[in-house]
Amino acid sequence: MPDKFADFDKRLTRINRSHRRVARGPSYAPVVGADGLIVVRRRRSGPNIPVKGLIYLVLGFCLFKSVAIAHFGATGYADRIDEMKQGTVFEWAGAWVLQPDRVSIRIATTIAPFIK
Repeated sequence: MPDKFADFDKRLTRINRSHRRVARGPSYAPVVGADGLIVVRRRRSGPNIPVKGLIYLVLGFCLFKSVAIAHFGATGYADRIDEMKQGTVFEWAGAWVLQPDRVSIRIATTIAPFIK
């Protein structure tokens, strides 16, 4: 008989702990389970970054660099990057990000006939 009371107390402690966690913040949300019951589940923590949007952003930036390289030419683009390296910290960071890479140069050589 005492074991039943100990099990009951453990269960009550676990339920009360769960209720305190749910009451503390918005990190929990009600979810309808497969059996139709509404269950409170913990939300996923961490940043919610859309991967697809991030890929589109990187591809768009790469396309922008490629169009700039195709428009100014490789030497003209390199001159402008060197000019940016002599500026402020923000210009230096922009020059570092805008360095021509293999993908940008490859795309620039492909679209160069259409730009000029």
